[in-house]
Amino acid sequence: MKMEVKTNEANRPAAALNPLKFRAVIYNNMDSEDIGFSNYSYWKSTLRTFFKNKAVVALVALVTGMIVMSFMYPIFSTVDPNKVSMLPLEWNLRPSAEHWFGTDTLGRDIWARAWYGCRNSFLLGFCIACSDVGFGMIAGALWGYNKKIDPFMIELYNIMTNIPSTVYMVLLAYIMNTSYITLFVSMASRGWIVEARFFRNRILSIRDSEYNIASQCLGTPMRRIATRNIIPHIVSIIIMEAALCIPYSIGSEVFMGFVGVGMPVDAITLGNIVNQGRASFTLHPYQMLLPTVILCTITVAFYVIGNKFADASDPRNHV
Repeated sequence: MKMEVKTNEANRPAAALNPLKFRAVIYNNMDSEDIGFSNYSYWKSTLRTFFKNKAVVALVALVTGMIVMSFMYPIFSTVDPNKVSMLPLEWNLRPSAEHWFGTDTLGRDIWARAWYGCRNSFLLGFCIACSDVGFGMIAGALWGYNKKIDPFMIELYNIMTNIPSTVYMVLLAYIMNTSYITLFVSMASRGWIVEARFFRNRILSIRDSEYNIASQCLGTPMRRIATRNIIPHIVSIIIMEAALCIPYSIGSEVFMGFVGVGMPVDAITLGNIVNQGRASFTLHPYQMLLPTVILCTITVAFYVIGNKFADASDPRNHV
């Protein structure tokens, strides 16, 4: 009995294949580069994903408008925020066409004081964010690549973070005179170590990645590895951390002013305005309305923008 063996076309030799269905491909270097080229851009994909959310776009526009308003209003305004009225009739005025949010206990315009205070609080927040993120990034990079300082940095981190931040800031405020420098030192001297630990963990994960190890095995200089493999991956983290530091700094300034150990009384900040409005809140609650709304808007907007940007910077969310 003869057994019929069915041959599969895939198992036939190349010579037996139908030349009409198959043809030889000649390797071309230019064609291979065109085929392997990808027009993917990390930053374009990140920004496209970030601005895809309409709520985020609205918050970015709102925060931008508040920043522009806080810096432009003192330039073009003719109202003196420190002008004290000697007429008791102008004290504690309710909101009107002349004074949109009324006046305080000394007859000073709350609308003007709120925007002056917003400008000063923004400047303080920007300075502290730059200091924390800048020094934290440098210290985190050294911490991640230099194993000799690892025990010292870990002990310093444990000591600094085990002290409650409020107690630390209040103690420094009592030791030093109340001023912008005191407030800056009390927040910046502690915030950088937290950022350094965050950047150190991130840099360690990037340093031990396969593509980075391959670059080191190929003899790539460390400077090129840092500029090509590490910095592009932490730029988005820098922006995110800076966005989260700003509301924290402004909130800390308001807290220090609320407990009475913040800025000098004559300084116009959101913390002082809220503290002064608290004293007369029972009889004149409208004096705290505008600075409180500005503070809540800044805090919520920056936290939402920072977290949404962190999600958008993740390549897994780039579609």
